[in-house]
Amino acid sequence: MDYTEASALSKAADVSVTPPVSEKPTLVRGMSLTDAVLLLVGGTIGSGLFLTSSDVATSTHTPLLFMLAWVVGGIVAILGCYSVAELGSMFPQAGGQYVYLREAYGEFVAFLYGWMIFSVNVTGSIAAIAAGFAAYAGAVIPPLNSTRHLFSVGSVSFNMGHLVSMGAIVFLTWINVVGLRPAVILQNVATWAKFAAIGGFLVLGFAFGHGRWANLTMPIPGYVSPRALMSGFGVALIAVFWVYDGWVYITWVAGEVKDPERNVPRSLMYGVGAVAAIILLINLLYLYAMPMATMAQQPTVGESAAKMLFFPAAGRWLSALVAVACFGAAASCILSGARVYYAMAADGIFFRKLAEVHPRWRTPAFSLIVQGVWSCALVLTGRYDQLFTYVMFISVIAYAAAASSIFVLRRRRPDMPRPYKCPGYPWVPLAYCVICGAWALNAMWSKPGESIAGVGIMLLGAPAYFYWRREKRESRAIQ
Repeated sequence: MDYTEASALSKAADVSVTPPVSEKPTLVRGMSLTDAVLLLVGGTIGSGLFLTSSDVATSTHTPLLFMLAWVVGGIVAILGCYSVAELGSMFPQAGGQYVYLREAYGEFVAFLYGWMIFSVNVTGSIAAIAAGFAAYAGAVIPPLNSTRHLFSVGSVSFNMGHLVSMGAIVFLTWINVVGLRPAVILQNVATWAKFAAIGGFLVLGFAFGHGRWANLTMPIPGYVSPRALMSGFGVALIAVFWVYDGWVYITWVAGEVKDPERNVPRSLMYGVGAVAAIILLINLLYLYAMPMATMAQQPTVGESAAKMLFFPAAGRWLSALVAVACFGAAASCILSGARVYYAMAADGIFFRKLAEVHPRWRTPAFSLIVQGVWSCALVLTGRYDQLFTYVMFISVIAYAAAASSIFVLRRRRPDMPRPYKCPGYPWVPLAYCVICGAWALNAMWSKPGESIAGVGIMLLGAPAYFYWRREKRESRAIQ
């Protein structure tokens, strides 16, 4: 089957926008290639790009290793995209990596992945990004200062940051519930605004900023052994992978992409290429703005760079940019994540209600609402950052497992249509899996506590899986 045939089949399957009364409502393929690319870029470029570079600088010590870490992150993301693109063309349906893992390794492995996505990964990301939005919105609009106390209930204190964070989550969830197109339009506007602001920051920074190219040759003072540098480089990749994290979002919403056999692979390639270019240029600008030693001491690198390049008040401009970036990233995360739980529920191994599509708005409304409620709860607990640090270890392993599905499925289903085939097979997916494996080993060596905690969080889902599997079996027996 070639692209034309696959496209014709996909379009034929989605001709009817309004399903017959006798049929259950289904998701609508309403996302174009441009929408898909903007979703990927908008979901990836969030607050991490403006905050984590100080951690990378602390671990790498030299400008060369600093930039190399970001280059490696981009290469690894591209290798992963090439591998996953073939799978995306084979299974153009909601759920993405959950579906690939289910088809290759079975329902249990896929459920543990989906459990991690729901319990911490996506919902924790939404909470963290919304908190970032609240913090930077408060820096631009003083009455919204996130530390401003509102009221207390017992020993629990509520501040403006909680209110703004949860308000953003509720608003974005509501937009997603009432229709795919309103959600996509909002996402596109936020991403284009992000493009314009980042483009202005780069052009003005390099053209008129008070930076020094000599900073690119100035390491952090002090001797560091080669072994420590290698270990530090691996630790730096934890932050780097987090900044690049988000490119999988488009696979989760593949069930709503037009001509998915073509557009899912293409959006992965175009989107990750754009993300890598933005990340490399921004970090080069940071080096131009300040020496490595200074960067390592800045908790908000982007804001500090703006002040050093221009004038102190420019930090407020950068805060507005980060607020926009966070808002767009949260919008992408909310839209995409709910499709994973929807796919799990459709398989009968999660809350059944989450598999329902709203008859009027044609969205997984209950999946979106439950996701929003849990994300708000994580905002109130304030523990999402720590939990997300734990689960990043498992996320990288899950990415590698999903990419490795290509080997299993090529062997088990050699005749299954593949509108897009991974270039450089088997070396490209093999390289991706090896790099992720090496990173995981280094993470276990450098941060054993966080790694073990991540595994523990994932395994907490095992009892839930066996419960839902029994419910599924009993339901079939009754039918």
